[in-house]
Amino acid sequence: MHPRLFEIPVIHWPVGTYGPMLVLGFLAAITLIRYLSKNLGTDPQHIINAALYSLIGGVAGARIFYVVHYFDRYKDDLLGVFRTWNGGLELLGGVIAAVAVILAYLIYYKLPVRRYLDILAVGLMIALVFGRIGCFLNGCCYGKPTDLPWAVRFPSYVTNFKEKTPVPSFVFESQVHPNLERNRTEPHLKLPDDYFNGYDTDGYGFLKTYDQLTEQQKFEVTGGQYRCLPVHPTQLYTSLSAAFLTVVLFLFWRRSQKSKSKFLTSPGSTFSLMFIVYGVMRFTIEMVRDDNPFEYGWWAIYKGGTVSQNLSIYMIILGIVLIILFQIIHKKELSRTAKH
Repeated sequence: MHPRLFEIPVIHWPVGTYGPMLVLGFLAAITLIRYLSKNLGTDPQHIINAALYSLIGGVAGARIFYVVHYFDRYKDDLLGVFRTWNGGLELLGGVIAAVAVILAYLIYYKLPVRRYLDILAVGLMIALVFGRIGCFLNGCCYGKPTDLPWAVRFPSYVTNFKEKTPVPSFVFESQVHPNLERNRTEPHLKLPDDYFNGYDTDGYGFLKTYDQLTEQQKFEVTGGQYRCLPVHPTQLYTSLSAAFLTVVLFLFWRRSQKSKSKFLTSPGSTFSLMFIVYGVMRFTIEMVRDDNPFEYGWWAIYKGGTVSQNLSIYMIILGIVLIILFQIIHKKELSRTAKH
């Protein structure tokens, strides 16, 4: 875990690790998309333009998704919505917004939408590889405690993006409190009362900062009995899964380029498949994550899943519908071509 990359001299502005990893993912996606689009017969500058617009739209979408999801944190401080330097982005919201922006761009310039979307699907997966590494370095999107040999133990206290003195990490903060939104009435890690500065009316304890702890307490939270419990490295699970899916989607796309008559080779099939495989991956990994609350909203397909799990089900359904729709359109196109 390394949320702060470096600090800009003179102005003392900290640069976090999550942002640069998103940029690396963006550059990797652009490079791959540009390479795959060489034979589309259109101006490659469209790729750069669409990507830049999608980056802006993706960041905005990730922020909006986060604010809507956790609006209770901002209802008493609406200006906090705009303080993005304090953190608060949800990758799924960014992906949805980025796809919407690119789709609008392709339609506006009358480009071959389905063929571009197929290439975009491969690029989005490789961008996700880097994005989740950024999550790992930031310490967010963490997993449940586990004794598996590949479990990762995050630090209990860390100097984060904006603080100069170590504060409780996201994982440690979660483990030492109950979480009723996840049906957890007891903390994973029970701390003595003297590790807290007090409690609110709901019994939520305010952890002391690292410099407020005694020397013995500092030892206990860094190497003793109260250090952060090892957890599933869910960020790396996603990153490795995304790398595998990048290869799968690429091979699927290449197959569709070699033949236009085989099953699931119609333009748009790779893009549709992305929704299915990503939905399955995200739904599965959410089972071992420990950060997102369970949702019980009217929009949930089933009661008790996280917002990402419910959205994953919608994505799988959307992917299946799109595959069928694009297959029907493709057959009609082939039929018209045969007649001429």
